[in-house]
Amino acid sequence: MTVGLSFLGLLLAGLPISLALAAVALIYIAVSGNLVLLQSYPQQMFGGLENYGMLALPLFILLGEFMNAGGIGRRLMALALAALPQLRGGLAYVNLGANMMMASILGSTVAQITIMARLAVPEMEKAGYPRDVSAAITAAGGLLAPIIPPSMLFIIYGVIAQVPIGEMFVAGILPGVLIFLGFCGLIGWMAQRRDFPRTPRMTRAERLRAVVEALPAALIPLSIIVSILGGFATPTESAVVASLLAILIGLFVYREMTVADIWPALVSAGRGAAVVLFLIASAQVFAWVITFANVPAAVAAWLSGLTDSPVLFLLLLNLLLLGVGMVMDPIPAIILIVPVFLPVATGVYGLDPIHFGIVLCLNLTLGLVTPPVGTGLFTASLLTRVRAERLAALLVPFLAVAFLVILLIIVWPEITLALARWL
Repeated sequence: MTVGLSFLGLLLAGLPISLALAAVALIYIAVSGNLVLLQSYPQQMFGGLENYGMLALPLFILLGEFMNAGGIGRRLMALALAALPQLRGGLAYVNLGANMMMASILGSTVAQITIMARLAVPEMEKAGYPRDVSAAITAAGGLLAPIIPPSMLFIIYGVIAQVPIGEMFVAGILPGVLIFLGFCGLIGWMAQRRDFPRTPRMTRAERLRAVVEALPAALIPLSIIVSILGGFATPTESAVVASLLAILIGLFVYREMTVADIWPALVSAGRGAAVVLFLIASAQVFAWVITFANVPAAVAAWLSGLTDSPVLFLLLLNLLLLGVGMVMDPIPAIILIVPVFLPVATGVYGLDPIHFGIVLCLNLTLGLVTPPVGTGLFTASLLTRVRAERLAALLVPFLAVAFLVILLIIVWPEITLALARWL
């Protein structure tokens, strides 16, 4: 109760989300009287960032800066538009499709939103789309990262639950495609209601010119795909290679970038990365406090005594997970929840651990773009300069579509299990 009321009060007072998360942990330590925890406080905050994979975040922010400065992002978006027929809201579909491609490469929502916010949102705004809507579509596309393989969440769940990670990857394909198609349908509805710009009519010569001009720019995503999927580099290392390519192409091929542009890009990327990384560190220490207060175990004991129906159990669990996802990042949430709920799901209700894992990961994914923690939401807000409250309101229809897919998976488990069994 102390944690919740303190957090709500700090937010209402206008304190930034990252500072509020860090302050609540200190308030809980003071109220509990266990001052020994103060010794672990800086270690827990640093532990949220002590991850080699986290280094990819500032590097992908830097890549986005270089791609914009060198005119690379504009040419890649022009290439995608050249592949589309004349269509209302075409650039929005391009944004979502690019998000799905990046999801299959990165597996990280924050990194995906980071690079797409720098790449797609400025181009959509130039084409006449409202910035807030462009940012919302980009943030919604970030929901695909933890679902489309390779998924960091599936890897962590597979390790904790002792289930084959390959089967988790396969089981996530159909849910990811369903969410993508649902988002496409929603964009079609938004395009008519908000009168999105149409894809410009292009002659064959214009389409060919767009393809030729984009060939050097296409080397950048190609280098990321080949280096990661070929096992030559980690996502962090691939971001370094891609950033160097972006500099060379911007300087010597397109010549829209000068040596003087490199330093401002480094400064801008450093500022953006500092804000996002501090938010992640604050979320880690907040999750530590909730775990120490033993809140999840108490809720699990209460929930398992409510019903004998597996479907109703999953529905009730989803309501709980929505609340957990709002105050905790998915990775610490999985580490915390799986040992508590998996024995109940498999032992008491006879649920398949693969099916349970997909439902769990999908639901916690929604927390990435929901306040008050929502690192994906606040990353998109910071990088696009759209207020988080406005962004959260625009994301409600996308969250509704994703939750509908979760309900379909709960009712028809074969959506997750059929493909894995067939393969």
